[in-house]
Amino acid sequence: MTSTVLYRVLIALTGLMGAAGVALAAAAAHQGDASRLAPASSMLLFHAPAVLVTILLAVRRVIQLSLGLVAAFSFVVGAGLFAGDLSMRVYLDHALFPMAAPTGGSLLIVSWLVLAVAALWPRRG
Repeated sequence: MTSTVLYRVLIALTGLMGAAGVALAAAAAHQGDASRLAPASSMLLFHAPAVLVTILLAVRRVIQLSLGLVAAFSFVVGAGLFAGDLSMRVYLDHALFPMAAPTGGSLLIVSWLVLAVAALWPRRG
């Protein structure tokens, strides 16, 4: 898969993250017991711009390209696991899978660390 296709896939996933984040924020504001939807919304809405900026930094070669793409995809997966698990608990009354939200949250932490390494990684040529 070419880099351009990867960027486009990430940007499309980011659009879905943003849309889902706004929808969950609206649901949290209007549903009775939806206290888990606010953090789910926040994780999606906070990390959608992080993905876009990470892609931009990688394309501009400000950060190491491969690590930047790993960080960007990890932001998407981590936020998806975290928000998906909390949303499923509200709407379906069961977890996505055991430890899905903590796994997603841990992956988000690791993603930020990978981004930091990508910034410090020596550029070639």
